[in-house]
Amino acid sequence: MTWKPGCIALATAVLSCVPFSGCVERETDSATTAPATPMVIESHPHRRAYFGDLHVHTLYSFDAFIYGARADPNDAYRFARGETLRHPAGFDMTLTEPLDFQAVTDHAEYLGMAPAMADPDSPVGAHAMSLALRDARTVEQRIAHFVDMLPYLFGWGESDDLYDPRMVRAAWDAIVDAAERHNDPGVFTTFVGFEYTTSSGMAENLHRNVIFRGSAVPDMPYSPLDSPNPEHLWAWMDGLRALGFEALAIPHNSNASNGAMFANTDLSGAPVDATYADQRMRNEPLVEVTQVKGTSDTHPALSPNDEWADFEIVPHRIDFSTPSQPRGGYVREAYRNGLAMERELGSNPYRFGLIGSSDSHTGAGSFREGDYWGKTALMDGTPGLRASVPPDPSRQAGGMPGPFPAQYWGASGLAGVWANSNTREAIYDAMRRKETFATSGPRIRVRFFAGHDIDASLLESRNTIADAYAKGVPMGGDLAGGSDAAPGFFVWAMGDPRSAPLQRLQIIKGWGEDGATFEQVFDVACSNGSPVNPETHRCADNGATVDIATCSTSPDRGAAELSALWKDPRFQPGQSAFYYARVLENPKCRWSSWDAMRAGVEPRADLPATIQDRAWSSPIWIRGRQGVQ
Repeated sequence: MTWKPGCIALATAVLSCVPFSGCVERETDSATTAPATPMVIESHPHRRAYFGDLHVHTLYSFDAFIYGARADPNDAYRFARGETLRHPAGFDMTLTEPLDFQAVTDHAEYLGMAPAMADPDSPVGAHAMSLALRDARTVEQRIAHFVDMLPYLFGWGESDDLYDPRMVRAAWDAIVDAAERHNDPGVFTTFVGFEYTTSSGMAENLHRNVIFRGSAVPDMPYSPLDSPNPEHLWAWMDGLRALGFEALAIPHNSNASNGAMFANTDLSGAPVDATYADQRMRNEPLVEVTQVKGTSDTHPALSPNDEWADFEIVPHRIDFSTPSQPRGGYVREAYRNGLAMERELGSNPYRFGLIGSSDSHTGAGSFREGDYWGKTALMDGTPGLRASVPPDPSRQAGGMPGPFPAQYWGASGLAGVWANSNTREAIYDAMRRKETFATSGPRIRVRFFAGHDIDASLLESRNTIADAYAKGVPMGGDLAGGSDAAPGFFVWAMGDPRSAPLQRLQIIKGWGEDGATFEQVFDVACSNGSPVNPETHRCADNGATVDIATCSTSPDRGAAELSALWKDPRFQPGQSAFYYARVLENPKCRWSSWDAMRAGVEPRADLPATIQDRAWSSPIWIRGRQGVQ
C-alpha cells in the first residue's frame, strides 16, 4: 500500500481518510453499517432508563495505542452493541447485555498520530519518536516512551517537528464517520465526542469529555495544544454553539485533581465570580462521578459520618504516584461549596448532575467484577499485570514515575439517563436537564422526585411516575423553597438481576446554616423488611455474606426493588439545600478477589476483598428564600 497525504495507515488496513485528499477508500463491510432505522421509534412519555458509556478510547488515543490497543471506533461500537472484541492480551471481551448508547472520546492531542508513527512508510515514520514507539515492547518501554512523548502531547517544548494536523483531521473524520455509521435511532445511539486532556500544576487532573448533540461538529477537536486552560475550552464551545454546534463537557476524575477541579478560584487564581459560574454551568452540566480510576462521590476525610465514603478510593493524581488531596476533588463537597457560592454570587458553578463511564483504553468497558479485563490493554490486561495475584516480573518499572496503581482501579462505570427514546436528541436533552444517574457498573435503575404536593397518595396511584412528574421535579431539577412545610421525596431503585440484590436506599442531604455547610446521610428503605431506625436513620445490617473462596453470596438476603416516600426530619423553611439518592447492593467479590480465586491464591490482604456496588442519582436542589444561612 502506498501512503497518500491525509491518510493514517497500518501495515494491513487503511484506518481513515480525509475525504478531499484523494485517499484510498476506507474498508467497510456489513458489520460496520448500522441497520436501517426503524419505521417507528419507540417513545416513552414518562421516560425510561437507558445505559451507556460516554468515555471510551481506541487506537486513536496516543496512550491507548502505546499501551497496545488496536481497536478502532467501529470495533468499539460493535462491542457496545454486543459483538465480541479480542483483547490485545489474547482473550475475548463480550458484554452480558448490549449498551443503549456510547461515545468514542479519544484524546484530542495528537489524535490518531500514534498509528501513523507506527507505520514506517508514513510521513512521520522516520522521526526519532516514531522509531522509539515501534521499539517499545515491554511495560517499562511503553511507559518510558509515553513519558518521552509528554512534551509533544502537551506543547511543553519550544518547537514541534512531529505534529501533523492532516493526520489529526483524518482521525477526527474517521471518528465522526464511525459515529454516523453506527447510530441507529431507536435501537442504539452514538455520539461524536473527544477528550480534552489537560492538567494544572503537578499532574492535577482537569480532563473533560466533550459530547456533541448531533451530526453538526467542527472540523477539528479542541486540545491542550490550542490552550491548556479549560475556561478557553468553554469559550470555544460557546462560540460553536452560536454557530449551531451544540455540545457539553463532562469533567472526570476530580479525585485525581489534587483539589483543582472544584476550587473556589479560576485557573489564574482569581476568585470565582458569577460570570465564571454561569459559563461553567452552561458548558458543564454533568460530572463523571465514577469510572475505572476510582469514584469521586466523597472521601472519608470529607464525610467522616458516612460509613460508605471509602468506596473505590484512588489516592493518586494523574501521574499515578503523587498523592491527591481530597479537598476540592469530590462532588459532594463541591455541592456544599456551591451552596455557599450561590448565596454570595447569585450563581453556582457546581449545580451539576452525575453520570458514570468506563474510561476504557481498549475500546471496551468492563462493568462487572467477575469479568474485569483492566483499563490499559497490555499494561493491566492480566491479573499478574494488575497485581491482584503475584505480579508479573515485567511490572518492575524502575526509573519510571511508578507502575500504574492498577490494584486500585475497578470495573466501573455506566451512565444512566431517563429519556423519552433511544435517540441522540432525547438522550442529549436528558443530559442537559440532568435527569441522569451513575452506577459503578451494574444496571441499577434509580428514580428520584421532590415536590410540595408529593405525599402518601403517590404510593397508591395507578400512575405513580406520571403523578410524580405532575406533582414535583425529577432528579436534576430545582424546587422552589417557598413553603413552610417539608416537601415530599419519592425515591425508587430496581436492582440489576445479573448482579447482587439491593441492601439499602439512601438520601444524602447538604445544607447551609450559620455561614457553614453540612451534610447527612439518611437510610430511607431497607431490605428484608428491616425498618429504618428513627434515631440513627440507619437500616440494620441485613446479614448478607460473601464466601471469598468461591465468590458465592447469600441467596436470601437483599431486595430486587426498594422505594420510599420520605420527608426530611431536619427541614427548615427558607433554607437552601441539595438532596440526591444513593442505593447500595449487598457485598460481593471485588474483581481482585475473582482474580485470586481463579488463580488459586489468597486475595491480597491490602486490598478490599469485597465491594458494594452502587448507583447515585443527580441531585434535586431546593432554593431557599434566603440562600445559605
